[in-house]
Amino acid sequence: MPKELSIEVYGTEVICASCVNAPSSKDTYEWLEAAISRKYKGQPFSITYIDIEKPQTETHKQDYAQRILDDEFFYPLVLIEGEVVGEGYVQLKPVFKELEKHGFEAAE
Repeated sequence: MPKELSIEVYGTEVICASCVNAPSSKDTYEWLEAAISRKYKGQPFSITYIDIEKPQTETHKQDYAQRILDDEFFYPLVLIEGEVVGEGYVQLKPVFKELEKHGFEAAE
């Protein structure tokens, strides 16, 4: 059984201006949670939504939020175990690939 993986989704209520027709950050967070739970049934992960416009208490979260605000990354920004796996228009394939790199196996 793989260890519980940490997934972070950074974003804000406002949809990214350059991400035309992309879902909101919150919608992306909910969609990822559902897709991962369905494909990797019973495998441990925690997924956290971080609003980049709200103050953060953890240094790495402050850092990523500021980097998004400074236009270094598009949002939503998705990290798995601190590794960037998607930004802007997030796709499942790179997310699933990173999870499998950490030992996740698709449910039959």
